[in-house]
Amino acid sequence: MEVMTKGKKIRNIILLFLTALIWGMAFVAQSVSMDYIQPLTFICIRFFIGGLFLLPFIFIMDKKKKEDMQQIEKTEPNKKTLLAGGIICGIFLFGGSFFQQVGIQYTTVGKAGFLTAFYIIIVPLLGLFLKKKCPPLTWCGVALSLVGLYFLCMTESLTLQKGDALVFIGAFMFAGQIMAIDYYNPMVDGVRLSCIQFFTAGIIGFIGMILFEQPQLSAILGAAGPILYTGIMSSGVGYTLQIIGQKGIHPAVAALILSLESVFSALSGFLFLHQGMSGRELLGCGLMFLAIILAQMPDFREKRY
Repeated sequence: MEVMTKGKKIRNIILLFLTALIWGMAFVAQSVSMDYIQPLTFICIRFFIGGLFLLPFIFIMDKKKKEDMQQIEKTEPNKKTLLAGGIICGIFLFGGSFFQQVGIQYTTVGKAGFLTAFYIIIVPLLGLFLKKKCPPLTWCGVALSLVGLYFLCMTESLTLQKGDALVFIGAFMFAGQIMAIDYYNPMVDGVRLSCIQFFTAGIIGFIGMILFEQPQLSAILGAAGPILYTGIMSSGVGYTLQIIGQKGIHPAVAALILSLESVFSALSGFLFLHQGMSGRELLGCGLMFLAIILAQMPDFREKRY
């Protein structure tokens, strides 16, 4: 097993931070694209672009590996695991992207970012099913996040708005994708895993697009800018940086860094779309972000040696 050096750990943390920045700005592109095309069309094209973007890199990697036959033989047994992992990650990725993309039509970019970041709370809770205990501060974070969600999303009539509910469901799917990556990442090549998950999500989106939408070339060309950004940067670059950056990093810590996308999304929405938030919504965002930090604090009951 490869030992994670301090330098590599810092590098991976920086990669995850860059991922959060790219994803946060992508919320603007996703919101703008909905003025031109429908959600499944957008998902289909962006992930196919993301997958195609990675193919040249995989070709270059293969060319270098041919110089070391032993390394090729080492990766050979992992083909089935790689395919299974890529498909599973792709299914979760499609689910999260679909609910997020539909929901963002009915809510602001900032709110969508903070709701998506709720996966930081969901990840340790899902760990309970894998017999991983949650420290007390995680439960405090869960309670605080629920209060934050109330101020951020609930109206005075105590109803959850449609867009917020859909984005919230998407957060559960993204949490599943993070857990799946954490499981498969040590066993397979991260770039290939990323490429397969993109094509999986793209194929599912293509099927849905053909069945439920009426894609038009003129509309797609109108959304070319947002599609290219989300396809190349958010998908091709961002998700690949996530997979590479997550290697050797605890999934809860990785989720904490990635959750900074909520801050970047709110800033991007304000700067580019002039979408502000009420005092009540800002309070909810603040409480959720505090909950995110609390949920990832180390367990004070653990002995330090």
